[in-house]
Amino acid sequence: MHPRNKHANGYDLSDLSEATPELTQFIINKPNNQSTIDFSDARAVLLLNKALLFRHYGIKFWDLPQQFLCPPIPGRADYIHALADLLADDHDGIIPTGKKIKCLDIGTGANLIYPILGSAEYKWQFVGSDINPIAVKVADNIAKANKLPVKVKQQTDSNAIFKGIITKDSYFDITMCNPPFHASELEAQQGTQRKWKNLGISKTAKQLNFGGHAPELWCKGGELSFITNMIKESAQFGKQVGWFTSLVSKKDNLPALTKCLKQHHVKRHKIIKMLQGNKQSRFIAWQF
Repeated sequence: MHPRNKHANGYDLSDLSEATPELTQFIINKPNNQSTIDFSDARAVLLLNKALLFRHYGIKFWDLPQQFLCPPIPGRADYIHALADLLADDHDGIIPTGKKIKCLDIGTGANLIYPILGSAEYKWQFVGSDINPIAVKVADNIAKANKLPVKVKQQTDSNAIFKGIITKDSYFDITMCNPPFHASELEAQQGTQRKWKNLGISKTAKQLNFGGHAPELWCKGGELSFITNMIKESAQFGKQVGWFTSLVSKKDNLPALTKCLKQHHVKRHKIIKMLQGNKQSRFIAWQF
């Protein structure tokens, strides 16, 4: 994990249980006497996330309706820290902090996780957008309850990403996105089945420990289509954004995305790799 990631050395479940006592009933001991939780249990995962946010990020209230995505926080934190490094490259190697740095989180979701982490770690100011009105309401409640420097806006146009969110008077130092990476609900369910198989757990396809639904997990054409549309639309806002970025789940999509960037005459672009345990992830960044 990133060297500034608070979770690089795992979890202290005893400490986290003090922040969220309900977590205690979900802690189990492995044969080597190390403590863990059952990561196939959606309630256990939710409480673990809540405890992490309470203990490490100054959050006092955080809860999600059952259908919404409950994100694994360590990986989300890596994206935030990598974005900080990207901004530092343009600031003589010094990470810019404070509310003067403005970030846009596309598809922030009900969990509001990136604005929470970014404001806690670097005091950045955020706008989070989402197309789901219930997600917007839940995220807005979380922001207000914790007095976060976050404004949550609903994207009312299903064909737009930045339009209606970036106004003519606004500027963002960076935009970020964790796009829906599956092309259909069936593909998402098949991915879940593979995950359970790899974990040696018997679960039905619709049982998701981290939850999620359309448009959080899938959209027509999957992440390649989504990010391609993002690149095309970003050209209209090139002077209002320092860096556009998006996670790319499937590395096989990188050649097509790189070609799309060149077709839209970006000034420069980067592919930045991140490593969480045995999992390799990455995001693509571009500017005009």
